[in-house]
Amino acid sequence: MKKIFTLILASSSLIAFAQDEPTLSISGTVDGYYQTNITSSDDVGDSFGTSFADETGFALGMANMVASYDMGSTGVVADMVFGPRGDAAVGGYNLNQLYAYWNVTDGTTLTMGRFNTYLGYEVISPAGNFNYSTSYMFSNGPFSMVGLKGDFSLGETSLMLAVMNPTDVNNNTTGGYALGAQVGYAGQFLNLYYDNDEVLGFEVDYTGGFDLADDFFLGINAAYQESNDAGFYGVALYPQLTTSDSFSVGLRGELFGFHDDSDEDLPSVLSTTLTGSYTVENLTIKPEIRLDSWTDDEPYFDNDGLASDSLAAFTLAAIYSF
Repeated sequence: MKKIFTLILASSSLIAFAQDEPTLSISGTVDGYYQTNITSSDDVGDSFGTSFADETGFALGMANMVASYDMGSTGVVADMVFGPRGDAAVGGYNLNQLYAYWNVTDGTTLTMGRFNTYLGYEVISPAGNFNYSTSYMFSNGPFSMVGLKGDFSLGETSLMLAVMNPTDVNNNTTGGYALGAQVGYAGQFLNLYYDNDEVLGFEVDYTGGFDLADDFFLGINAAYQESNDAGFYGVALYPQLTTSDSFSVGLRGELFGFHDDSDEDLPSVLSTTLTGSYTVENLTIKPEIRLDSWTDDEPYFDNDGLASDSLAAFTLAAIYSF
């Protein structure tokens, strides 16, 4: 027993010593895809109007490289992106994220710089999403913030408070600032954003999910945004079934629409996306079928070249993570 205790003590000392040593880590992703429209010709230029995966034929996603340096209490993260997906998301500088952080206490972290948004269920990196194409709520909400935030851990409850430039800008050209907050409990998050109508205005967002069985997960996202008496609303469900260690299948069903202070009915869309996910080592292959149907709008064409309110497409994506 004494020998076992001595070994445990020695192991603990080595772990503690290792934690005090600075660590440099490199990670990232590379992705590309093939896409063809089912309900219209590929040469008419139809796309769903959401972010990324909006080209037909063989197309590029992005190369993403993340370098982090951690000294225990402090550290930095530099997240670089190259390619069409990165260009659409970061708006210049090829910088997805660039920030420094300070773990003031075990439950308090301060972060300053550019960091990805805390709003929404989906993220910029394709490795962080189950579906390869993205939702309307993600595409219309903010991508990244530049500012200062504090994260506070209170047991099962978490709190984030932030003061930032208006969303998705590196330079503050409006003279105004944005306020952000997030309250989390047991994997459920209520997110708030406000910038006095400078860019996004006001947005409230709920993101969460539940393990309904060992192999079945249900994700949920709902959002409402308003700026100058107009904006968007949406709700999405993400049921996902794991069938083996290497394969899973998931569905995203999203209702999204626009609103203003008029009495007119504005366009809304029902988007249904079915995605398979097959993993071999660090490579993930995602076949995907998506169908979007709009009300009060005909933004697409059908196979006869006539205006249509719906579009269906097949996508095959490959994502490599390292």
